[in-house]
Amino acid sequence: MKKIYLLLILLLNVAICSAKHHQISVADFGLTPASKNASGYIADAIKSIKKSVKKGDKVTLSFPKGVYNFHEENSSERIYYISNHDQNNPKKVGIAIEDIDNFTLEGNGSEFIFHGTMIPLAILRCENSNFKNFSIDFKNPHIAQSTIISSDSKGITFKPAPWVKYKIQDGAYITYGEGWASKGISSGIAFDHNTRNIIYNTSDIGFNLTDLVENTDGTILAPHWKDNRLKAGNVVAMRQWKRPTPGIFLSHNKDTHILNVTVHYSEGMGLLAQMSENITLDGFRTSLRGDDDPRYFTTQADATHFSGCKGKIVSVNGLYEGMMDDAINVHGTYLKIIKIIDKNVVIGRYMHSQSWGFEWGMKGDKVQFVESKKMELVDGENRIEEITPYDIDQIEGAKEYKITFKSDIPETMVEGGSYGIENLTWTAKVHFENNVIRNNRARGTLFSTPKRVVVKNNVFDHTSGSAILLCGDCNGWYETGACKNVVIKNNKFINSLTCMFQFTNAIISIYPEIPNLDQQVKYFHGGSRRAIRIKNNYFSTFDNPILYAKSVDGLVFKNNVIEQNSDFPSFHWNKERVLLERVERMKMKNNTYIE
Repeated sequence: MKKIYLLLILLLNVAICSAKHHQISVADFGLTPASKNASGYIADAIKSIKKSVKKGDKVTLSFPKGVYNFHEENSSERIYYISNHDQNNPKKVGIAIEDIDNFTLEGNGSEFIFHGTMIPLAILRCENSNFKNFSIDFKNPHIAQSTIISSDSKGITFKPAPWVKYKIQDGAYITYGEGWASKGISSGIAFDHNTRNIIYNTSDIGFNLTDLVENTDGTILAPHWKDNRLKAGNVVAMRQWKRPTPGIFLSHNKDTHILNVTVHYSEGMGLLAQMSENITLDGFRTSLRGDDDPRYFTTQADATHFSGCKGKIVSVNGLYEGMMDDAINVHGTYLKIIKIIDKNVVIGRYMHSQSWGFEWGMKGDKVQFVESKKMELVDGENRIEEITPYDIDQIEGAKEYKITFKSDIPETMVEGGSYGIENLTWTAKVHFENNVIRNNRARGTLFSTPKRVVVKNNVFDHTSGSAILLCGDCNGWYETGACKNVVIKNNKFINSLTCMFQFTNAIISIYPEIPNLDQQVKYFHGGSRRAIRIKNNYFSTFDNPILYAKSVDGLVFKNNVIEQNSDFPSFHWNKERVLLERVERMKMKNNTYIE
């Protein structure tokens, strides 16, 4: 037996020694910063790597420092169904890393500039991968930034930013770029041109860009756009609600590390990860190019978004600013039960228009059921015995699944009821520390996971909506689920909640969407005496609401400092510092209020 053991050790050492570390430069394939289009070169390089690399080998693909341009022409074309994005296919991909383990992309400080509508970087089915030291941007973003020249009874006169390509056709404003055009823009976000804060009490601004008149000096009069909140010098990010492509897309990966990477713009999320395990972001940024950047916006949606991931999600030392949505959102997706076939067999359906087509679960996954209208768990966990697409033959593009469970579903779940299925296996721990979130639309951070969440030593600076939202919704967004173990400590909140957005009832808002709260018997969040702890934080605020909580069992709010300022007039409908609805085991202690 001892000889067999020694032989196995010897064979293992031989295998380790025989593994190679391939050091490859994109210059080996003829790509230099002077190349007009990097897309074809990168596609060739990746094909070559996949042919030459053996199992167990390591690969580093490096870019000599420079600016590299990527166009749709010669890029990789893929069919990807991406959570919380528009499901239009096929998609153009600048850098597609698929089925390569132990891979490192070293940017050496390079800038990757994209043209058209593309996914800059896609990472699929990879284990132990590293992406380091580069930035992502688009030459001509799809958001049309403009400066207000005047605002009076004649309408608003604005001037498009120098990089915005536009034309006025039949009085309508059309912006365009390489392979795309946008007509009918009717909303945007307004920034103060000095502070770069979103303008107080504005939220999403609607406007009418018809019957436009172009002046000889390059300004445009919009006679039907009138808004006395806007002043000369204000900057408006005019935007569509489309989100076809994230900046970085991850799916079915394990142990992914993204270090010192910046996304200056993307037409969807900055980073979207789904069905992946263990993701570390260190020094990840969705940010402007510095204080003198003429742009005021970054991503079209969230900076980072994690859908149906497991293991641990780490985001440290980041900067998230100017996004058109949240800094981070961690959640799963409820399937709605649309049919009960047998006592242990159901049909479940993706319900949201931007969340379907990607894998939801696997054999052996642990699940639980929720009654949607009361957001109340139905007793008993279960496991998946078999799961297959129901409306089509393959997972990609499926909206419905036939699911067979190992045990019978609860007898209380009957045909005609409103029930959702939550996948508990694909839920993640979260560590969010030492990040700065500022001047963004909607909210700062969203967490909907039963695993431990730690939010500490962050700065939330003018997040416009709530800084932290603990949510859960099986009625609209269908984003799971209940939070059981959350620590929010040593954070600084500076004038959060200057605008109203969905679920923003206080700076920290614990707001599951519960249509029939009056009928609820159990609690959605919590379940232990100290399930959610909010402690040792500093709030500087012009308004009243600090904490709102609904359907929570186990909430601690202690050792926090709330300092009142007069930076803006109070406006929020919620006049309470702490407002509670159906909260059990609440402890408040040693909080300091400075008027």
